[in-house]
Amino acid sequence: MLLSPRFPAPPSPAPRPLAPRSLAPRSPAPRLYALRRCLRVPGRSLLTLILTSLAITALPASAPAASAAFAETSIGTAHIYKQIGDRALKLFVVSPPAAKPTDRRPALVLFHGGGWTGGTPTQFNTQSAYLASRGLVCVQVEYRLLDKKDHAPPLVCVQDAKSAIRWVRTHAAELGIDPARIGAGGGSAGGHLAAFVGLVEGQDDPADDFKVSARVAALVLFNPVFDNGPTGGWGQARVGDRVAAFSPAHNITADDPPTIIFLGREDKLIPVATVERFQATMKAAGVRCDTLLFDGQPHGFFNQEPFKSRTLIESDKFLTSLGWLLGPPTLTEPTAATASGAPSTAAPIRKKAPGNQRGTSVTRPPQ
Repeated sequence: MLLSPRFPAPPSPAPRPLAPRSLAPRSPAPRLYALRRCLRVPGRSLLTLILTSLAITALPASAPAASAAFAETSIGTAHIYKQIGDRALKLFVVSPPAAKPTDRRPALVLFHGGGWTGGTPTQFNTQSAYLASRGLVCVQVEYRLLDKKDHAPPLVCVQDAKSAIRWVRTHAAELGIDPARIGAGGGSAGGHLAAFVGLVEGQDDPADDFKVSARVAALVLFNPVFDNGPTGGWGQARVGDRVAAFSPAHNITADDPPTIIFLGREDKLIPVATVERFQATMKAAGVRCDTLLFDGQPHGFFNQEPFKSRTLIESDKFLTSLGWLLGPPTLTEPTAATASGAPSTAAPIRKKAPGNQRGTSVTRPPQ
């Protein structure tokens, strides 16, 4: 089972290491209580998170996201990061067990999927809880959605994504975050937003404080629709002739952040060739880009087991390689018998080129 009180509290990878704290009480009830207190998650939210991790099913390949990917309740501490008229946009911060404001921990800001028209900031509840147990501050972002009936470009979405990064960086001291180690992650359309803040200049909210950078230092992308061009891209109907303004794949430069990408080989929205082209362009620019491909898996595969755990373990290894986490992953990949009926398929492994500059993916048969 993915959510388990076995997540230990790690020492901080920040310059000021913290004393580890155990999350292994003697009985199940104290364990849940301890996990809830350590991760600062309300009891009701913790129950929702556990049930969601057990019940999630595969997303259909015909849509960028589906309701099965989203829990009903957000976890973490809510903060208003932006006011648009009468609407207050929130983000939800999940802090590590022993976190305190004087820390300088890395952070990962996560954006949900949904084709820019749906979804909620609950898709990465499980990932946030686990990575917080490993020492990372995780933030899930609510952003404005587009009307399904029109074809407007995702301008308000990318504006909100940049505003959220700026809010986190501005409040880094009180959140115990290192402002130089803020990364972004997301799935599908949320992967586009994460890649956008990592690679694309412009399209900022005019009300933002431009003295605060909206760039990020790492990207963790789950089947991202980061190519909006006419060749193998997604979202062309909305972007139109403004590909250069909205498509991260068309804005790759040498100063882009190290990136890891997860994709199912049977994804009907994002061809494997599109991701391989993105990786090759990153490589040509001298930027690290690890790509892991999963045989037989459709769009949204990472929302179900065993792929939720597999992609989370690989994300952990990637962040550890950057020095953002310490030690090996504490999450155990579920066996075929405990993977909620998910098929047992080839597991991806990463081959990195020397110099930590780039990565490719291959597969191995099931062990």
